[in-house]
Amino acid sequence: MGENRHDGRPALGALDELPADYRAAMEAKNLVPLWPSMRGFLPHGTPRAQARPALWRYVDVRPLLLEAGELTPIEKAERRVLVFANPGYGLDGLHCTSTIYVGMQLILPGEDAPSHRHTPSAVRLVVEGQGGFTVVNGEKLPMERGDLILTPAMQWHEHGHTGTVPVVWLDALDLPLLVAIEGSYALEGEPQAVRNSPEASKTRYRRAGLVPYPSLSTRPGPYPLMRWPWEEVRAALEALAIDTKSGTPVHLGYVNPETGEECLPTLGFSAIMLRPGEEVALPHDSASGVFHVVEGTVQPEIAGESLPIAENADVLAAPAHARVRLANGSGTKPAFLFQIDDAPLQRKIGIYERFAAA
Repeated sequence: MGENRHDGRPALGALDELPADYRAAMEAKNLVPLWPSMRGFLPHGTPRAQARPALWRYVDVRPLLLEAGELTPIEKAERRVLVFANPGYGLDGLHCTSTIYVGMQLILPGEDAPSHRHTPSAVRLVVEGQGGFTVVNGEKLPMERGDLILTPAMQWHEHGHTGTVPVVWLDALDLPLLVAIEGSYALEGEPQAVRNSPEASKTRYRRAGLVPYPSLSTRPGPYPLMRWPWEEVRAALEALAIDTKSGTPVHLGYVNPETGEECLPTLGFSAIMLRPGEEVALPHDSASGVFHVVEGTVQPEIAGESLPIAENADVLAAPAHARVRLANGSGTKPAFLFQIDDAPLQRKIGIYERFAAA
């Protein structure tokens, strides 16, 4: 029978209430009635999250990723990545949350990941190693631990490694969204000619609040800055912490320096600092999120579920609409996290919500 209602109105009809010959006639014409399954698509009150709170430990991921380097040469992988599959979606969906794909990529000394471009937007957050680099549209971007690097939709990019130790980074893409709208594909390209100049985070956009003067009278480009060095982000968080009261998140967003808007159209990025012994509740909103522990230890609570302690390079998933609380596991050292969310996408389609504190 149909679902019970709590507002005095009749329950919606069930499929088995319809005559068998009527159901067969609909199926023959590729038709289905909406009302038996309407609440599955349009639940009352809040969405039904398929994604679940989840934790992936880097101590578990790292040896399997290094073994992948032994088992699969880069020529057979193109991108050697282990994907974080949210248990709510199973192993085939490549979802970390409903809209966010996350994996960890390995490149070994002397290897090159060839030039390509694709419709999904992507970022790289460097986890470990030295000597790796990404080239985006001819701009060579060094990869140091904690750095954020953009590879926006349809921008040529490739990776290389001139160091002596493995380099690992976290990939985050809006791939589930592009797959859902049947818009995901890639194009292969020739190796890029690298410009003989430092990248923009060291030249044109060295300091927040300052942009090249001609930019004030010209239309800004969509992606003027491709790399945010972690050493500068960390220092900015420490400075903000001085002027932020205890229990309030020390939280900085990564933005386009020309416009002040999010770096990418569909995904948002930010950095969080937890002072020693501090516990904070992040603002409760409708976005889904992924958290990567850059430094320290963190006790997370997501959607009312207490997860195990998360440590350096661990990854957490928070479903849409989930409340998130984070506590620093150390009383003497700060903890730092990198956050990915789909708030920019939700804002663009008009469904983003920020909820009052409980």
